[in-house]
Amino acid sequence: MIPLHLFDAIIIGIVEGITEFLPISSTGHMIITEQILGLQITDFVKAFTVCIQLGAILSVIILYWKRFFQTLNFYYKLFVAFLPAAILGFLLDKYIDELLGSVLTVAISMFLGGIVLLFVDKWFNKPSANQDIPYAKALKIGFFQCISMIPGISRSAATIVGGMSQKLTRTTAAEFSFFLAVPTMFAATVFKLYKLYSINHQIFTHDNIMILVVGNVVAFVVAMLAIKLFITYLTKHGFKLFGYYRIIVGLAILILLGLGYDLKLS
Repeated sequence: MIPLHLFDAIIIGIVEGITEFLPISSTGHMIITEQILGLQITDFVKAFTVCIQLGAILSVIILYWKRFFQTLNFYYKLFVAFLPAAILGFLLDKYIDELLGSVLTVAISMFLGGIVLLFVDKWFNKPSANQDIPYAKALKIGFFQCISMIPGISRSAATIVGGMSQKLTRTTAAEFSFFLAVPTMFAATVFKLYKLYSINHQIFTHDNIMILVVGNVVAFVVAMLAIKLFITYLTKHGFKLFGYYRIIVGLAILILLGLGYDLKLS
């Protein structure tokens, strides 16, 4: 196992930027990438896996800045949707941290999530004419977001499906998912960095700060391109392709584990 270097941060940043807004689990793909790179999964690497997502999420503010800076009512709804994950994430942080080292958890989540995506377009194919999101709907979408605390589930998939279950169109659900990601990942990043600093005051060396900055910048740039491509594809074709992809990746990992390959991150 090797420590995290700048080159690794760039690779993981690219993976994060591509996968953050796709319903295929960015965290799951980063965990798999860290395994392929042979990284030693330290407290800093676990924090990096969470914090790097903020870079990708900030691209939402740039791409949707006219819609993001709206009335206070818009922010109130985001806050209501954000609350369930904030509370549950704080309470279960230790257990979530442990799951971040489990490739088996990622594989099972990828496989089961893929099956759900194969049918979600049929389950929720009658969106309402009114695409407003009242507080009750925002809260329900927030509870769906909590499911994504399991690595491999995909925050994007969980919240989009949650939105569609509330009779939102795929596009409206996806855009609200993007907006909701901003406070969610900002809070997660601040909490992880504070926790890391509390454990080890010396962790933020010049090299580690550079790794965090570079990883976030790369994720930000790549995500700018990925968002537009995803929205265009999702509007026209739905989720099936992502479902098949998740099933194939999940099965491949499970087969490797079954054959005795040591994919445990430690």
